[in-house]
Amino acid sequence: MSATRRKFTRDDPESRRAALISATLRLMAGAGPQAATVRAIADEAGVSPGMIRHHFDTKDDLVNAAYGAHMAAQMEATEAAAGTGGSARARLARFVTASLMPPVVDPRTLSLWAAFIHMIRRDPAMRATHAESYLGYRDRLEQLIADALAEAGRTGDATRPLAIASNAVIDGLWLEAGALPEAFAPGEVTRVGLDSVGAILALDLGADEEAT
Repeated sequence: MSATRRKFTRDDPESRRAALISATLRLMAGAGPQAATVRAIADEAGVSPGMIRHHFDTKDDLVNAAYGAHMAAQMEATEAAAGTGGSARARLARFVTASLMPPVVDPRTLSLWAAFIHMIRRDPAMRATHAESYLGYRDRLEQLIADALAEAGRTGDATRPLAIASNAVIDGLWLEAGALPEAFAPGEVTRVGLDSVGAILALDLGADEEAT
C-alpha cells in the first residue's frame, strides 16, 4: 500500500458518492480519462475499490455521473451570477458575462471538457447527459433572450435561431479563452461576448452599469 494513500472513511452514502465523483473529476482534469482507473479513483477518494460498485453499476456510470455533476456546477455558477434582479436585458448580460469568466472559463474546465467529449459519441448515456446539459443551457439562454426582447417591445422575433447563434459565439469564446487565457486582455473576452451577442440580438448589452 502506498504511504500516501488516504485512509478509508465511513461517511454517509451521499458523501461517499460525491467523493467518488470529485475524485474522478480531479483525475480526469489532471491526466485525462486514462488516469481514472477504478483503483486510482478509489485511492483518490479514500475508499475501497469495491465501494465504486456499491454506488455505481459500472465505472462508465461513475464517469457519466461525474460529467453530469460537472456540467450542473457550471450551470449553477452561471445562474447564480445572472441573478433575478434588474432589467431583463441586464440579466441576459450577466448570464453571458458569467459564461465567459471563471469558474466557467478555466483551463481545468477545458481539460475536463476535452476528456469527456470523445466519450459522447460512443456512449449513449454520456450523449444523453450532454444533450440534457447543452439544451438546458441553450433553453435558459433563449428564455433570457425572449425576456430581453419582450422588454424592448419585440415580441415577434424568433428566439430559437437567436439562441443558437448566441450560444455558438459563447462556445467559441469559451473554448479560446480556456485554451489560451494569456492571449486576451483582462475583460476582453466578456466585452467581445457582450458586443457579439448584442449584435446578433440588435440589443446593447453593455449600455447600463447593472448589465455588467
